[in-house]
Amino acid sequence: MIDTPPSTLTAVPAGAHAFLREVTGTRPGRGEADLPWLRTIARHVQDSPDVFLSWLEEILGDEEAVRAAAKRSYWHPNGFAKMVLHASPDFRIRLHVWPESAEPSRGESNPHSHRWEFASAIVAGEGLHMVEFHETADGGKPYDRYRYGSDPANPAALLADGGARLAVDKTPHVRLGDVYSCDTAVVHTVRPIAAGLTATVVIQGPHRTSTTVVYCEPGESDDQPNGELTETDFRVLVGAVAEAVASCR
Repeated sequence: MIDTPPSTLTAVPAGAHAFLREVTGTRPGRGEADLPWLRTIARHVQDSPDVFLSWLEEILGDEEAVRAAAKRSYWHPNGFAKMVLHASPDFRIRLHVWPESAEPSRGESNPHSHRWEFASAIVAGEGLHMVEFHETADGGKPYDRYRYGSDPANPAALLADGGARLAVDKTPHVRLGDVYSCDTAVVHTVRPIAAGLTATVVIQGPHRTSTTVVYCEPGESDDQPNGELTETDFRVLVGAVAEAVASCR
């Protein structure tokens, strides 16, 4: 259990699983799910795998929970599943899963930022390789810059926003036992270190900005739609992650 002064406690959903009760019970307040708190929850996932595993198993045993989670989840165009396990106005808990593949370099190849802060913990696989970038006037590599979230009629569309050059800031590796955190200013790419099943739990805060940036290499198509994630996909992927978490205990 995460120790928190009584003054910070918020309402706990009736019938919530122990993991969600602990997460909700430490939340500082609506709209205040800041980066230190997100890191605390990601660390809790790492430190209490049994509680997190029990929550995954409870979700899989509840048809309505599976149906609701699958409906708000999707396949990212770069080949991994973004599954939303819990959604509330001020924070979300997502499970990102890269299925086993013969291609270890798969991942989010387009440098991008986020409209929200997050912290993540590896729960299956060897981990993730990150590259963090910054825009520069000299040197670097040329990209076409796009804005994501700028089109009210199609929030997932990428709208052209000129050109940019990106230089590498650092290349962190995030492995089992590590917590990675990111604010809205960070531009990065993400890929699994190895070709086996890789999964990370992402604790996402509220939106801080209305748009974010995505960079594509010159000539690369900006038509990168999300794919449908079925209830069967959800069950198979979450089941595989649950099995991996159980084997690491």
